[in-house]
Parts: sequence; C-alpha cells; structure tokens
Amino acid sequence: MEERLQKILARAGYGSRRACETIIAANRVQVNGHLASLGDKADPERDRITVDGRPLKVAEELVYIALHKPRGVLSAVEAPDSRPTVRDLVALPGRFYPVGRLDVDSEGLILLTNDGQLANHLTHPRFGHRKVYRVLVARHPDEEQLATFRRGVVLEDGYRTEPADVYVERLQGKGAWLMVTLREGRKRQIRETCAQLGLPVVRIVRVSIGSLRLGTLKPGQWRHLTAAEVEALRRPADDAPAGERRAAPRQRPGSPAPSHQVIPSRSPRKSPQRHGG
Repeated sequence: MEERLQKILARAGYGSRRACETIIAANRVQVNGHLASLGDKADPERDRITVDGRPLKVAEELVYIALHKPRGVLSAVEAPDSRPTVRDLVALPGRFYPVGRLDVDSEGLILLTNDGQLANHLTHPRFGHRKVYRVLVARHPDEEQLATFRRGVVLEDGYRTEPADVYVERLQGKGAWLMVTLREGRKRQIRETCAQLGLPVVRIVRVSIGSLRLGTLKPGQWRHLTAAEVEALRRPADDAPAGERRAAPRQRPGSPAPSHQVIPSRSPRKSPQRHGG
C-alpha cells in the first residue's frame, strides 16, 4: 500500500514527519532512482527508497524513554560545543531523538524516542497535547498578571500566544511557584511571557507531556515507558481520563499551599536509572 514518503521515513526512524519533510525537501530522498518531492507516495514493500544514496533502513525496535533533563544540558542529539546533550545521559545504542524540547536553562521531562509518528502526534499543534510546567518567579503575581498570562500576550516577534492555564501553586518567600499548562511550545515562551508581565523567572521544571508524568525521576535519571504509557500517549489529547485533565484546583495568591503533590504519578513505572545505569 502506498503511503506518503514522510510517514514511511518517520516510521523507519529518520525523525518526526516534519523532520522527514525537511529531508525530502533537501533532495536527499529518491524512489526507484528518481528524486522525490514533497507529497510523493511510495510502497516500502515494492519501491526502492534511498536516503542520501543508502537504502531505507529496516525499521528499528521502537524505544520510548522518559528523562529528567537537568539544567545546563542541551535538548539535542549533538551539541555545537562541549556542553552535554540529553543523548549523552542515556547510554543505550541506537538512534532516538528528543520530543518536546526545553531550553538549556530549563529542566524536567523530555521524551526520547525513535517513533517518528508518535513524535509528530505529540508536537504538531493541531493535536493540542498539554505540557505542564512548574515555574518559580521572583515576585508574587497579582490577579491582573495571571489573567493576562491566561488570555495570551504578544511576544517581541509579534506572535500572540494561545490562552494558557495558570495558577499559583504556592508562595515561596518573595516569589511564587506557578503551575502553567500550555498547548503550544514556542521557544522560551514562558520566560518571555513572564518577562513582559514583570515576573522574572528563577526556575522552570516541566512535569508532564500529554499523559506522561515526570513523577519521581531526579535530574539526570531516565527510565523506559511502560506499554500502557505509550498507548496513552497515542490517544487524542482530550481522551485522557477526567482525573488526568486537571492536576489541581486554581489557587489564589496568598492561600495555603497544598499538602499533596500537584501532578500525581498514576502509571506503574520501572525503576529509574541514572545516566544509563
């Protein structure tokens, strides 16, 4: 059966569908000796597909890894300098890539996988998967600042952010921990938004991607996902159980901090590993 080339390449481990479209547009793919174009289809069982002159790889065993990215680590497979990358933290063979990148100063949950279809499902805006962050700001936010954050702001490049779910988790000295839920993922979006609102960011920790939770993983630790977790990630964004859709009720500044963990870990997990140990 014929399928779009980007879907075939993604399934073979060449990255997300969007990344595979870039590979095709760069004239790196041929089908039966002819240069491929975006929109072309092929049958991987019948047609000879090559990337950079090499036959299409046999589909790899799919790998799904949850990693707690520490500060100072790049969300990339290769670094342009001597800084460590998320790939350096997982001592496993094979090719897999980060899904849902974090800037170098942020930390928290990163998914590493060679499943291009799942990567596309989690990152494409039309699927609307939620990403939840704990954000420590240096000041106590007022209701006007929170309301503006929730409505969306215009960033320096002119882009207006989508509405966000934001509330105060707890106060900490002169600052406060915010819980921020986004359905989009523009570069440094939270930092730029908070800067415009007069709320300097001290720390950002991503605690969930879709249905996947950071749980008890410490910085630098990683673990394989369970089959149930992978299946949950494949579901439409709004197909999560009702209890997964809302981590905790909104809390107004100055109200008592909750005594329970705000983002519970519901799925069974294997023992975490540190640096591939």
